[in-house]
Amino acid sequence: MYELLPGKTHPIGATVEDEGVNFCLYCDERSTSVELLLFAQHDALEPYDIIRFDPLINRSFYFWHVFVKGLPEKTHYAYRVDGPFQPEDGLIFDPQKVLIDPYSKGINCSLWQRNDACKAGDNLHTSMRSCVLKLTDYDWQGDSPPNHCLNESIIYEMNVGGFTKSPSSKVKNPGTYAGIIEKIPYLKALGITAVELLPVFEFEDSEVRYFNGNKLKNYWGYSTINFFAPHSGYCVNPQEGNHTDEGDQQGPVYSFKGFANDSYYFLMDKHKNIYSNYSGCGNTFKCNHPISEKFIVDCLEYWVRDMHVDGFRFDEGTILARGDDGNLIANPPVVWAIELSEQLAEVKVIAEAWDAQGGYLVGSFPGHRWAEWNGLYRDDLRDFMRGKAGMLGTFALRITGSADLYQHQHELPSNSINFMTSHDGFTLNDLVSYNHKHNQANGENNRDGADNNRSWNCGVEGITDDPQINMLRKRQIKNFAAILMLSKGVPMFVAGDEICRTQQGNNNAYCQDNELSWFNWQDVHSNRSMLQFWQRLIAFRKSHPRLFGNKYYNSEVNQSGLSDILWHGCELGKPGWYDPSGLALAMTLGERANGEDIHIMFNMYWQALEFALPNIEGDKWYRAIDTSLPSPFDIAKAGDETVHQGFSYKVNARSVVVLIAKKNQSL
Repeated sequence: MYELLPGKTHPIGATVEDEGVNFCLYCDERSTSVELLLFAQHDALEPYDIIRFDPLINRSFYFWHVFVKGLPEKTHYAYRVDGPFQPEDGLIFDPQKVLIDPYSKGINCSLWQRNDACKAGDNLHTSMRSCVLKLTDYDWQGDSPPNHCLNESIIYEMNVGGFTKSPSSKVKNPGTYAGIIEKIPYLKALGITAVELLPVFEFEDSEVRYFNGNKLKNYWGYSTINFFAPHSGYCVNPQEGNHTDEGDQQGPVYSFKGFANDSYYFLMDKHKNIYSNYSGCGNTFKCNHPISEKFIVDCLEYWVRDMHVDGFRFDEGTILARGDDGNLIANPPVVWAIELSEQLAEVKVIAEAWDAQGGYLVGSFPGHRWAEWNGLYRDDLRDFMRGKAGMLGTFALRITGSADLYQHQHELPSNSINFMTSHDGFTLNDLVSYNHKHNQANGENNRDGADNNRSWNCGVEGITDDPQINMLRKRQIKNFAAILMLSKGVPMFVAGDEICRTQQGNNNAYCQDNELSWFNWQDVHSNRSMLQFWQRLIAFRKSHPRLFGNKYYNSEVNQSGLSDILWHGCELGKPGWYDPSGLALAMTLGERANGEDIHIMFNMYWQALEFALPNIEGDKWYRAIDTSLPSPFDIAKAGDETVHQGFSYKVNARSVVVLIAKKNQSL
């Protein structure tokens, strides 16, 4: 039907050119034949043409390739690959299985039946389809990356669907990328500079199980089908459009397994029919195999170059540092390839520096510009906030950039992504409302999810009508927020924390694609005072460069008698580092050549404490923040701060106070 030419070995994937389409794919060297199936429509059951690759013409080493003259864009296609079926050696070629292209830019799943891909036999009528797409002609209308410096960023973790799926969002296209666009004014008013999206690659969002009559689905999206294609479920018109969903030896064969199983996945040394499971999800991508390394870097560069993404967060990022034998290695090629790629030089790269098999690299993740989810910041701050005494030194390290973790590697505060909450765990509201997880709705008898949450329910488990407890919970939320935004490093929080979003104590809502997980836009109005606190707090951080400056504080006094930071307890200069019952600390950020002195007091005791204030000759202290006060007095708008008289400040129980120094405006 079409004139065929030998084709080229690069680029890998389906590439649209002036006269047709070049197809190239990588297969294990032991593959023996390849077929390219062409479909007239995304849901066509039979191919209208099958192109059989000639190994003498269409094969170069590991690559199979062909150029199809006159083939139109948006043609749907798939592959079949033959070779030895020897599971004990890691080879599972099956000429009956229909495979999607790992490099395809669009995937259609309308016919997909997972079970058919899990068992032997032909699955042509229930397989997925890749799509030939040319994206270089897209009109970006002058769009360019915002290029916010990482240390100046405010990161907002969000699920694309959950942000606008609720009817309360009142957007035109709920649960889609377009829905987020409609809510950009909200994000800008909050002060967000970057949204960190849960997986946006094509993933299988089919049911996980039925429980109590409810259909539970893959909500988070950690079951990737294809890394180049945006998730069609988040698209307005989907039909136009470090593990994978292929799972373990019981899982389906639809892509990587069928092309080069032993290249793409970790397999057990003595039982190559068994998949190593460093991810906790059945299989693990072998990131430092040369072809996998190329695949990952090609994928990231594509999202930057063609999709205008300006950063990446790597779930279970420690897997990137595992060599071919599964052990952690000092200089993993893929990490350094990402670090040194010129196309990725301006983008943000963030690692969740641990995995499901104990690989923990917080503070020692390879590469220098990689930022890390600072799990120790989360854990230590939660402990301090729930009243664990005797950790003032640790608390001080965490809020000043975790120099103990990063400075020895000549890294900076921006290497620390500071967070109290993420999608995985309690929301901030639930962190102060529950001592225990309540995951019964997941249908796993409450066995799933973390048991050690370092949370405190303020005296009653869950929802209560007690006004004193509810008041304390609101104060604790403000305390968490204040500490996060006053800390050196890069703050990140979860969508909805600013409006007291709850998951009713569920700390593992991976399967709850419903109101339990969705952002409820009615809370924007019912909790507008909390929203205002966050808005003003973020604005306060942005207006004081010393809070986000990318150098560690220097406590040494300079020739002018000043220093970056001075530490205190209730008495000046006496922070009580070794006090086993210590729960109160204060710090003064001085040397204000380019701004105001800032004095911050933290009191996590259950009673008020009187803190002495530094004397600032010719200036007055003005109260900017006091989390114990009701709205709107808890945080002032810039320029509306209240002057404080006296040489001390009474900091109420479990509260944070921030004073700024400036000329007495009443003079």
